[in-house]
Amino acid sequence: MDKNATELLGMDLIEGDLFDIDQLRSFAALIQTGSKKQVLHDIEGLHESDVAELITLLPADLRESFIRLVGSELPPEVFAELDAGLLSDVVEYMDLATLASAVQELDSDDAVFLLEDMDEADQKEVLDQIPESDRRVLERALDYREDSAGRLMRHDYVAVPPFWTVGQTIDFLREDRNLPDEFLEIFVVEPTHRPSGVVQLNQVLRASRSQVMGEIRDEDFTAVNVETDREQVARLFERYNLFSVAVVDSDQRMIGVITADDVLEVITEEAGEDILRLGGVSGDATVTDSVLSAARGRFPWLLVNLATAIVASIVIALFDGSIEKMVALAILMPIVASMGGNAGTQTLTIAVRGLATRELVSANARRIVMRELGIGLINGVLFALVGGLIAGLWFQDIWIGMILGAAMIITLVIAALSGILIPLGLDKIGVDPAVASSVFVTTVTDVIGFLAFLGFATFFLLS
Repeated sequence: MDKNATELLGMDLIEGDLFDIDQLRSFAALIQTGSKKQVLHDIEGLHESDVAELITLLPADLRESFIRLVGSELPPEVFAELDAGLLSDVVEYMDLATLASAVQELDSDDAVFLLEDMDEADQKEVLDQIPESDRRVLERALDYREDSAGRLMRHDYVAVPPFWTVGQTIDFLREDRNLPDEFLEIFVVEPTHRPSGVVQLNQVLRASRSQVMGEIRDEDFTAVNVETDREQVARLFERYNLFSVAVVDSDQRMIGVITADDVLEVITEEAGEDILRLGGVSGDATVTDSVLSAARGRFPWLLVNLATAIVASIVIALFDGSIEKMVALAILMPIVASMGGNAGTQTLTIAVRGLATRELVSANARRIVMRELGIGLINGVLFALVGGLIAGLWFQDIWIGMILGAAMIITLVIAALSGILIPLGLDKIGVDPAVASSVFVTTVTDVIGFLAFLGFATFFLLS
């Protein structure tokens, strides 16, 4: 057992999964023995994120056993690496004294992440065990909106007055034990604590000790209000290749800093949420959710999809007589629906991504709509030729081929328009387009596709 478990430390971290099934089974067996010392020995040397992955991979019952066995000995950074949903479960297995100790060791932004999803009573009990100065910082951070810069920022940063010399700054960096463990930039703040510039650490190392910080500061720096949405903060980092940004309050006083590693997590989370929502799944869903929780999260949009599918079925029912007279219509209908649905999804994906990254805004919306219309028309004509030819040869009827081709053009054009206009419209009224668009786009393409195909067939072939 010890040999297999210890192999966790010697695996290649570049190729393949970090933990294979045999190693997980071995580690699970070790947990069941209840040997705390051996379990800690076998995870010693693993990076905090790798330990978090191991916790994620464990079944729920073994995960609980693992946390209850060694939770107090785990590095606090492990908890900051867990997904929010899983962290809530893990916290339930730990005593509050251990959580309070972990909170004190974490950076303020990671401490807030650990605290924010705890129930109010437990959160208060943990905070009561923390020194007053640290407690006030965390309580203030928890008061900010969940998706705001205030929740994302860390409160420990390096700031000096503009009249300090480089020598004074270097001495300060060497002597003050309360500074962050890692930083790349030093903020220059006025006596009112308003930031007036930033100095890169490499500039400090290269300047003479007598040089004044105010002279070498870069006044072209970025600051955001504490209430700024975190997605907007992430776009600033991406656009301007920033290492960090100052966070200021309503009086423009500096109260924190957001660093690139924090924003990377935001970008990853937001991208994942958008992908999940496009599929009609809750944005915080994970593979570790319980069966009932996952089913409950997916039910609402499946219910909406059922309602919209019934609308499409009603359209088909209007032409039941035509379908009975010509079996070829029933055979070819799925082609129209499938092509329209796929084309709409393609456009929808581009639109939702553009809205999320702000590449699609009101200033260029008209041009993008016309672009997608052109793409829909070109693809519609091309697939009308291909599909019409196949249908005509299949049923030995040129009219069926022409009708399918005409329906294909209309469907793909409408799919392109609905794929761009529906998310734009939802975004305009304040509804997340990633959540609601796919159901409505599918309904529009199905309804228009069936109407066009069955309507043309009824009029030209059966009238």
